[in-house]
Amino acid sequence: MAELGTTLNGKHQSTLNPLGANGSAAATRLPSLLIATRHGESTANVEFQLAEATGALSVPISCRDADIPLSRRGRRQARALGRWWAELPGVDRPRSVWCSPYLRTAETARVAIARAAGLGAVPASLPVRYDERLRDRELGILEMLPRAAIEAKYPEEAARRRKMGELYYRPPGGESWADVALRVRSLLRDVCEEDAGRPVLLVAHDCTVLMLRYALDRLDEAELTALGPVHNCSTSLWRTRDGRLRPDGWNGVDHLTAEVA
Repeated sequence: MAELGTTLNGKHQSTLNPLGANGSAAATRLPSLLIATRHGESTANVEFQLAEATGALSVPISCRDADIPLSRRGRRQARALGRWWAELPGVDRPRSVWCSPYLRTAETARVAIARAAGLGAVPASLPVRYDERLRDRELGILEMLPRAAIEAKYPEEAARRRKMGELYYRPPGGESWADVALRVRSLLRDVCEEDAGRPVLLVAHDCTVLMLRYALDRLDEAELTALGPVHNCSTSLWRTRDGRLRPDGWNGVDHLTAEVA
């Protein structure tokens, strides 16, 4: 397996093993195209938007974060993603899907594949690889708490979060963005090794997609925090050129307008 520097920083050979078996430089192993999407709108997205607008201190969610499903609008977004997938040039249509095991991402992948398959673009039996490294950021004691509730219940944590910034702030029992970046880099090693030379789709979460961009585009903290939120069922693309995965579109949502009210 190529080391991380080979797959992400543009070097054309591994610094650990600079020569292949025949004495020539080892080839860079990268997908031809990497596509990342955030899951469709979830029922929790709807509840948290309402809580932010009203200043509510709680949301009516009792299940685990991993068990939150898509909303009706989220399923429409996933179908629109499937149509977008089907309309890609044949050479760019992913035949490999890596997905967070959370319910909302699994539903997004399933609905998108069904739509793309119905349009004759991919096999209906296309397998999905579920990988916990693509899961959402874990928020520990802050999980399922609206912003107003965090300020009221954990004012010291809220102040520490503002001081540290999202990249380095780790809530008790949870993860910082930097923690998520570590597992994303680990996942990229496997994606690059197993899907070298072909297009691949990653179905993940807001923070996970942000960390993909942070790693692949070599952003600094200021550039990362200046980014807006990752939209539900948006498309972000990186295409292999000159030995690197280079950005080819970020957070695109034009494909959603025709089908999602």
